[in-house]
Order: sequence, then C-alpha cells, then structure tokens
Amino acid sequence: MEITTLGTSSMVPTINRNHSATLLTYKNENILIDCGEGTQRQFRKAKISPVKITKILITHWHGDHVLGLPGLMLTLGHSNYNKTLEIYGPKGTKKFMSHIYKFFETRLKIDYKVHEIEKGIFFENDKFKLEATELDHGPICLAYSFIEKNKRKIDKKYLEKNKIKANPILKQLQEGKNITYNGKKILASKATFIVPGKKITFIADTGVCKNAIEIAKKSDILFCESTFLSELQEKAKETNHLTVKDAANIAKKAKVKKLILTHFSQRYKDLKVFKKEAQLNFKNTDIAEDLKKFKI
Repeated sequence: MEITTLGTSSMVPTINRNHSATLLTYKNENILIDCGEGTQRQFRKAKISPVKITKILITHWHGDHVLGLPGLMLTLGHSNYNKTLEIYGPKGTKKFMSHIYKFFETRLKIDYKVHEIEKGIFFENDKFKLEATELDHGPICLAYSFIEKNKRKIDKKYLEKNKIKANPILKQLQEGKNITYNGKKILASKATFIVPGKKITFIADTGVCKNAIEIAKKSDILFCESTFLSELQEKAKETNHLTVKDAANIAKKAKVKKLILTHFSQRYKDLKVFKKEAQLNFKNTDIAEDLKKFKI
C-alpha cells in the first residue's frame, strides 16, 4: 500500500504546496481523496498516470478541495479512460458533478457513477472496505477510512514440520477450511496465521469533534489537517479548522500508530515547527509534503 500526498496546502496554494489531493494505491485500486486545483499536474510530477484512478472520494465542496475535478475529467475523457469512475461524496455531489459537464463542454465524456454517502461503511469487497463520517466544518464534510481486511497466511514452517508439500488443496487452508492431506486432518487454525489488515484515515477540514476521534480509532496512519499552529487557536475555532495541537490530541485519543500532518496555511514557510509542536503530545508524527510517498 502506498499513499502519495499530491497537495498539502489549505485554501491558498504556495510555491511548494498545491491544493488538497491524496492518492491511495492498493493492488489494482487507485483512490483519489479530493482533487484541488492543479491536481492533474501533480500527477505528472509524481509520474503517475491519472487513468489509473478507480475511485474519487470528495470530502466536501469547498474550492480548494474540488476545483481540479473539471480539468481531471476532461483529461480522462481525452485519454481513453475505459473504466466507470466511481465518485463518492456528501449530499449534493450529484448536483455539483452535473454542473461540471454543463459548464465545461467536451466531446469526450467518460462513464462515471456518483454515490452520495453518509456515516458508515459505503463500499466493501473481499479485500477492503471504506467508511465515512461527518465532521464539523460548516458545509457537509466527510472523513474517510480505508480498512484492509485481515489476511490468512499459510505457516510454511508448519508445512515443513508435517511434511506437507505444495498442493492445490492448500488454498482451502487460506480460506479458513480444514483439509485432509495423505489421510491426515490438517486444521486451518494450526496451519495458518492471521495478518491484521491496515487502516488508513483521512481527516480533511474540521473543527474539534468526537467523530474525528471515532473514525480515526486504531488507525495505522492518520492523515489529519493541521491548518494552524496552536498560537492561532481562536482563528482555528472561527474557521472550523484544527491546530497542530488539536491534530495531535485526536491521534493520541484515537490511539493511532502514526500521525501525518497536512493542509497547512499558506502563512507558514517552514513546517518543521509543526512536527516539533505535535511531538509534544504525539511522538510518532511526520509532515506531509507535496509528492511525498508513504508506504505501509
């Protein structure tokens, strides 16, 4: 699994930081969370083809999180995008998506399907599920979690010890089923072990709220907005945003393993102070930078 932070600025982009966009790559899935202005150019800089995108998760419809959508959709249409693009977002997303094609005329349209979602699991297959919850930002704004399912692995040492050789029937052990091998019953509980799935949570614009802690609980990585340093606590409250201290407290209360700070106000040039301040409350903290990759 790999997460690429394509854009890490807040409302105003800077020379070094683009508007909000993050790409999660998992097996054949490429899930784009938000699509701020200039996102498709960030794809080029990251040397990632946008036609690989399978899903787009929109947190909310503020311009710095969605103004890259028209250009991206046009590019996909002119790049022979041959999948059905699944787009998820809060109530109103269908209306806004219809406006994109209304205002930006193009001859080459792609197939896409819009899903308006609320709190809870909104997608699930045999590999992972996606969960959302509503944050406190004024307009409807969603946080998202990518939750990988547990995997059952065959214990090779157990096979060697019991002289069990490669055989198609071993696949049933991975499915949690007991098998009979050379007349001997092999229990899946002894011949396999469970590898816990990973959980990645994305918290976009929000004020301090319980839902942010709930959805982030026990995440392996939490990508969390931290628009301001703590000295601007009142400014954060006025604009329904978080300070770096707020983000660190969410990570601590949610018992996440690692915190990645993002969505920084353009007033800040050196982001090292964000990491330093966050680590006063939550040690395992890192800073998101444009085009930076996080592997898990």
